[in-house]
Amino acid sequence: MNMKSLKKVGLVLGAALLVPGMANAGDFVVSGKADFVSDYIWRGIDQNSGFSIQPSLTLGYKGLSLNAWGSQTLSKWGVNDNGGGAKEFDINLSYAIKGFSVTVSDYWWSGTDMPYGYYEDAHYFEGTLAYNFGETFDKFALNISWSKFVLGEDPTDNNKFSTYVNLSYPVSLPADITLTPALGFTPWKGMYNDKAGVTDVSIKASKDIQVTDKFAIPVFVQALVAPVHDRTYLLAGFSLGF
Repeated sequence: MNMKSLKKVGLVLGAALLVPGMANAGDFVVSGKADFVSDYIWRGIDQNSGFSIQPSLTLGYKGLSLNAWGSQTLSKWGVNDNGGGAKEFDINLSYAIKGFSVTVSDYWWSGTDMPYGYYEDAHYFEGTLAYNFGETFDKFALNISWSKFVLGEDPTDNNKFSTYVNLSYPVSLPADITLTPALGFTPWKGMYNDKAGVTDVSIKASKDIQVTDKFAIPVFVQALVAPVHDRTYLLAGFSLGF
C-alpha cells in the first residue's frame, strides 16, 4: 500500500475514532453481524462464491453510519484463475433521515490477486439514493433505490456509468414471517447488461427463530431469477450478530 493510500485509510479511521468523543453514549452505536449464505448473487450476477460468510461492522452516530462489509467463500477455494476463492471488501458511508438515505460505496472485488491500495482499476465507487415510503406511510412499505457507478473502472461504452434500480415491498404474514418480493433492473446499457433489462426478480421469506427469550437467529429462503443472464437460484442463509 502506497503512502497516498495509507493517508486515505488513516483519515477514515481517524474520523471513526473521533466520533465517540464527540457523541453522547446513547447517540453512538456499534453493531456487527455475520451472514452465512448458501450462495452469493449480487444484482442478478453470480459471484462464483458458493457457500460464503459475509461479515459486517457498522459505526453509527445519529443518522450517519460507516460500514465495512465483506464476503469470503467457504466452499470454492482454488476455483478461480488466480488460485483463490471469491473475496470482497466494501466500505459504505451513509446518511439517513426520515426514510431517505444517501450512500457512497467503495467496492473492492480483488481480494485474492491485488493489493487493497491499488486504486487504478481495482476499486469501484458508487452513489446510491434510497427512500423507504414506510417511514412516512404506515400502510405503504415500498423501498426504492437508485445506484450509479461514478468513479473507478466501469466496463461500459461511451463512459455511460452503470445504473441499477431496485424496488422491494416487505409484507408481514402470520407466524412472524416476512415475505419480500423484489425487482431489480438497469435502465440502459452498462456492466449489468448490454441494454436496458430486468436483472433480478426475487421473493424472500424471512423469520427470526427464537432460541431463548433473549436470543433469536434470523433465517431466510429466497427464490431468485436473473432474466438478463437466464439463471435461476434458490438461496438460504442465517445471521449471527449484536
